[in-house]
Amino acid sequence: MTVVHPVSFESNDVVTTPEESNTVTQAPAEPTGPTFGQLGLPQPLVTALERRGIHRPFAIQTSALPDALAGRDVLGKAATGSGKTLAFGLPLLARIGADAQQGRRTPRGLVLVPTRELAQQVHDALAPLGQSIGVQLATVYGGAPMYRQIQQLRRGVDVIIATPGRLQDLISQGEASLTEVVVTVLDEADFMADLGFLPVVKELLDQTDRNAQRLLFSATLDGEVDSLVRRYLKDPARHEVVRPGGEAPPAEHLAFSLAFRDKLQVATDLAGRPGRTIIFARTQLGVDRLAENLKAAGIKAEAIHGGLPQAARKRALEEFTDARSPVLVATDVAARGIHVDDVSLVLHYDPPTDAKTYLHRSGRTARAGAAGVVVSLLLPDQVGQSKRRFRTAKVDPDVVRIRPGDSPITDLVATGVAVEPKERTQRDNRRGPGGPSSRPRRDGDRPGGSRGGPRRSFGDRPRPAGERPSGERSSYGERSSSGERSYGDRGPRSGGRPSRPARYSS
Repeated sequence: MTVVHPVSFESNDVVTTPEESNTVTQAPAEPTGPTFGQLGLPQPLVTALERRGIHRPFAIQTSALPDALAGRDVLGKAATGSGKTLAFGLPLLARIGADAQQGRRTPRGLVLVPTRELAQQVHDALAPLGQSIGVQLATVYGGAPMYRQIQQLRRGVDVIIATPGRLQDLISQGEASLTEVVVTVLDEADFMADLGFLPVVKELLDQTDRNAQRLLFSATLDGEVDSLVRRYLKDPARHEVVRPGGEAPPAEHLAFSLAFRDKLQVATDLAGRPGRTIIFARTQLGVDRLAENLKAAGIKAEAIHGGLPQAARKRALEEFTDARSPVLVATDVAARGIHVDDVSLVLHYDPPTDAKTYLHRSGRTARAGAAGVVVSLLLPDQVGQSKRRFRTAKVDPDVVRIRPGDSPITDLVATGVAVEPKERTQRDNRRGPGGPSSRPRRDGDRPGGSRGGPRRSFGDRPRPAGERPSGERSSYGERSSSGERSYGDRGPRSGGRPSRPARYSS
């Protein structure tokens, strides 16, 4: 394995030589290093980036792009918010765009991600760039209508961005094939391992060309992720991005100890702070209750967790992204799938289960060098364990005992900066999760405008009354470290060709 020594998270102005391997250079957050063109990116993509206001790469892009553009396998280790999407997306688009297909297209690029939200956000980041060079992208994930995804695949696409379970379902139905894939990307590989998706991931990788280029990005590279590296990557160039001072996001970390009776009021006060705020709760029920309590207090808040239909999750994320609802209440399943700029506050309403989850939650703020605040609300019996978690995460906040209305809370609320809500255009509102040609539908709508009743997946037939479905199987969804399950995507299953499921629900 070729090792490229760590570079600074905050800057691209880094040149590391073997003689300087023990030195990590830290520089200002604004990228000041080479341009995309100087790194070898094709000019059409450089132009497309400049039109979007992106002129210079961040550290992980500066480090990984030359090897990835040269066709080498790349192993990337970078913290959340470091710019990994373009680090793997630009080489992928450059490779596929250099040999544009005519007529019906078959997938030649594959991006595997752990969650629906991450799949959609990778698509949103790369689709405009792909369009500029004639590369068509499609998303495939559970919880969304399967018939739309099948229609897209039948029309032909160049790159599939998918969660493993839904892609495996489509392959088993003969609606997708990976035999011509020449570039494979695994994003957030460690999180896919946590969710139990690696057996499915291996099955999918085995269906791609053995000589395909592999780009694997992960926050940690141990355990099961290491087995993927050894099995599928050939002499990978390793690129690592580190933050100054350790792994924790460069935010202000605060911890407040309080009585249970005061917890909701303090959370309500902090949620009313100007600016975007993400609040993490442990369970789906806890998220729903907290969101309703905040709404009852006059705060515009949305809930997002794995138990919601995909349409509801997408709508909540859009409301939060556009700042029409500046507060998002989420479970851990969303911690690795949400990328929204200018999140000024992350609130741990329920403490995370471990330091890794704390870092992923906290990484929703202070992204790409921006400022941010991370607050933990701790009951008295949670303080000791949380302090150990802070030490593991390399943060050291003082735990301050508070009550509603105390100065630490009022001072924090006063420092918030409001974000101007964005109104979507009529064209934006017509776009659904399947792409520009999709239109948003209300929960429960049937394809084709049928009234009432649940939606049926592509190819289902009505069953006579009393007939028992054959071959039904349980579905495995996105599972967080706390055990939360999302019923929409599918995880590992036993061998053999499965019978057709009765319904693909969210």
